[in-house]
Amino acid sequence: METEEIKLAIVASMYHSTIAKSLIKHCVSTLESKGVRQDQIEIFKIPGSLEIPLIAKKLAQKKIYDAIIVFGVVLKGKTYHFEQVANECVRGCMQVSYDYEIPVIFEVLPVYDLQDAIARATGKKDNRGVEGALTALRMIEIMRKL
Repeated sequence: METEEIKLAIVASMYHSTIAKSLIKHCVSTLESKGVRQDQIEIFKIPGSLEIPLIAKKLAQKKIYDAIIVFGVVLKGKTYHFEQVANECVRGCMQVSYDYEIPVIFEVLPVYDLQDAIARATGKKDNRGVEGALTALRMIEIMRKL
């Protein structure tokens, strides 16, 4: 796929900043390996996962991005808060995707154990940063054909 004219946004919740930074690093590295330049990628670091859909919506409204990749970690605690944040984050991102007809690549990790998120952000296998990049490129390719 031709990548010269692609414009991507990455929105990352920095609530678990070490994990977010690893997801971003693997995503950008994968995009660059596929021919995407750093000046074609804008990164938005935000406080938490519940804020992701609003920022994704504002970015989609600009109509300059071919896809938006979102990263975050929602860790199960002892309250219902986990379900609220995880459910509303995915619902909001899907709504943005539908309303603006833009791929919103959802790589927010709702986990019961922080080690699971670390494995998905740093590992060689099943790395969600890599997966986010590859999914975004594939979706852009499909959307352009449609």
